Amino acid sequence: MSLSRRPLFSLALAGLLALSACATRPPASEPEALAEYEFNNDPLEPMNRGLYVVHNGIDTVLLRPAAEFYRFLVPQPVRGGVRNALGNLRSPVIFLNDVLQGDPERAATTLARFLMNSTFGVAGLFDVAKAAGLPGHSEDFGQTLAVWGLGEGPYLFIPVIGPSNPRDLTGFGMGIAADPLTWIIADGDSTAEALGWTRTGLTAADTRESLIEAIDSVNQTSLDPYATLRSAYRQRRAHEIRNGGDNAAPSDALGTGLGAGGSSYAPR
Repeated sequence: MSLSRRPLFSLALAGLLALSACATRPPASEPEALAEYEFNNDPLEPMNRGLYVVHNGIDTVLLRPAAEFYRFLVPQPVRGGVRNALGNLRSPVIFLNDVLQGDPERAATTLARFLMNSTFGVAGLFDVAKAAGLPGHSEDFGQTLAVWGLGEGPYLFIPVIGPSNPRDLTGFGMGIAADPLTWIIADGDSTAEALGWTRTGLTAADTRESLIEAIDSVNQTSLDPYATLRSAYRQRRAHEIRNGGDNAAPSDALGTGLGAGGSSYAPR
């Protein structure tokens, strides 16, 4: 093997080893360790921790600086309007999941909020529905699949996306496919495509900006930030699946960082 190919071979081998890495399940003779292993639901922990390191590198050089620049450049009232508008754009997917979960009351609330905020709220920039007594909530296909009885599967950490699991990743894909804007952008011209990328960029900036203090706090105070984020994510998802509280913020609705699930990956 040539010297020029050895680095590539080493990287490929390292990748294969990482993908095959699994945390060793404690024996039944160690009940406390076994209980902790099952509670964490993280059999791929060595791989996930490696991907968490990759994510932190991306966050350090790209995501956090972009979020800080967005915060510096855009005044808070404008950022609030952007967040409201992004949340309003998710209303069709939230409505569909309300219906699929058999909750007509929440579905009616979502529809009323969308109509009011899209008109009187100037395309969703102002949350007039909340002021009228109709607070928002977030639903996604990951939650719907959970309500239908599908298990979450093993915990996963995906760079940029953040904490997740197979059920939430599947739900994330379903959410993209069910979003009317996906099809409008796909069948549209360059203007529609540009609007789609603008939405994606604003979503990423808004999500990360909303988490600056929370993630900084975890990194500064936690002995094991990876474990802290894992626990916070799983607890929050369980809370959301039970409809334990209303939350219409786009960063929450996007879920695991920038992608799958229904909550941000940092504790609030």
